[in-house]
Amino acid sequence: MTKQKLVAGDAKSGVDTSVVVENGLFTAEVKKPPVVPVGYATVSKKKLLQNLEINGGTRVNAWVESMRASSPTSNRISNQDQTTWMDRHRSALQVFDEITDASNGKQIVMFLDYDGTLSPIVDDPDRAFMSDAMRATVRKLARRFPTAIVSGRCRDKVYKFVKLAELYYAGSHGMDIRGPIKHKKSPPSVLCQPASEYLPMIDEVYGLLMEKTKSTAGAKVENNKFCLSVHFRCVDETKWSELAGQVRSVLKNYPKLRFTQGRKVLEIRPAIKWDKGKALEFLLESLGYANCTDVFPIYIGDDRTDEDAFKVLRETGQGFGILVSKDPRDTNASYSLQEPSEVMVFLQRLVEWKERALIDYEREILKKQKVWKDQNYNGNCLFWNGFQPSS
Repeated sequence: MTKQKLVAGDAKSGVDTSVVVENGLFTAEVKKPPVVPVGYATVSKKKLLQNLEINGGTRVNAWVESMRASSPTSNRISNQDQTTWMDRHRSALQVFDEITDASNGKQIVMFLDYDGTLSPIVDDPDRAFMSDAMRATVRKLARRFPTAIVSGRCRDKVYKFVKLAELYYAGSHGMDIRGPIKHKKSPPSVLCQPASEYLPMIDEVYGLLMEKTKSTAGAKVENNKFCLSVHFRCVDETKWSELAGQVRSVLKNYPKLRFTQGRKVLEIRPAIKWDKGKALEFLLESLGYANCTDVFPIYIGDDRTDEDAFKVLRETGQGFGILVSKDPRDTNASYSLQEPSEVMVFLQRLVEWKERALIDYEREILKKQKVWKDQNYNGNCLFWNGFQPSS
């Protein structure tokens, strides 16, 4: 096994990172990429989100409208719309065989969001614990496939929730990536931190937001190291406009930070071209799969920030994204699952499918070995290619 230095970067973003990785970790046959189902678009919501940039003079009421749009409880979906959406984003459980057939001969690489995917969405983000059953499932998954957790959370916090050293962790929306810990005494390897220079600014804005929002009951500001989250899940809807104004009043003085939105959370992060999609590409390159056709990435997530990764998979035509949602919404994902319990079932089936495939492969090898022995051995005498030595 050899080692190679890989450089991952983007000339436009100004990000230049390098990492030493081991080659030859996984091998697979080349096969034509699967056909990805057609997406579903809601133009009005797209236009609304395009108007949310802080530095473009965003109006607070536009923020509030987006905050409402991000709340599943505020959507009114007809049965017809639900059926149409499900036809275009079929359940990954219902079409499981179709998915595994598409991945045949390729190396599956798993990417998993945390909140709302591996753990349920809860009112207190500090109590978003994953179940022991889910942890056991992810542990088995990582034994069969390279697996990464990609979250908007601080990487260290996600690790404390998951507690599995054999995974890759990409925290802060992919701006803080660490590889698996191979030995208990060895320190974790940091693969990529493209926004390190923003740490002092993030800490400064965190203090200002804590002070500014303390008068809004239910608001919670979370420091995720390279980005900040302002949770409003427990804020009365009549106070959303007030909270949006408070956040805007702070961010207007920081043009190097940008604003995005998740599920009942306002996200503040550095204005660099780096997101969960970039993290996915970086990790694939770190594993030796840059520009390869023998890899099959599967990304499962529930948040708007996961759309950057879904978009990468759709544009490359490799693997696919699975959106975790009970409600139809604009997405670049190919398939859907409704909640974390369905995610666990899907991952369990994936592990079982891989284990059956390995057993079948071993049986085929043993069968071929037996045939070879039957054809080439006669007692203690060995015949090569039908040649029998003279007595």
